[in-house]
Amino acid sequence: MSQKTGQAKPPAETVVKEIRRATRKHYSAEEKIRIVLEGLRGEDSIAELCRREGLGSNISYRWSKDFLEAGKKRLAGDAVREATLDEVKGLRRESLALKEAVADLTLENRLLKKSVTGSGDDDA
Repeated sequence: MSQKTGQAKPPAETVVKEIRRATRKHYSAEEKIRIVLEGLRGEDSIAELCRREGLGSNISYRWSKDFLEAGKKRLAGDAVREATLDEVKGLRRESLALKEAVADLTLENRLLKKSVTGSGDDDA
């Protein structure tokens, strides 16, 4: 048999790993908290919980550790939270609105000063 020249096919294991990586489930923060709290309740074993949720026990233990560490820091008052994108956008909108209000009031103030003094000087 002759082999074609060109690119070699990747091994099947590599293809399977890529498919699994691409189809891996991504859990929201709420889902992670729910799973961690179920594990802390202890109604089912961690192994059973992980089988039911379709995740590895090492992930569950890591989430639990992160959850408890974050709680400990928060209770100690050490938690520094980064602003979310929505919060930053909201603060920028508010800042722009306040700048516009200051500009309007400054202009109105200058106009009132001119009308009171009758001159074009701002020093009055």
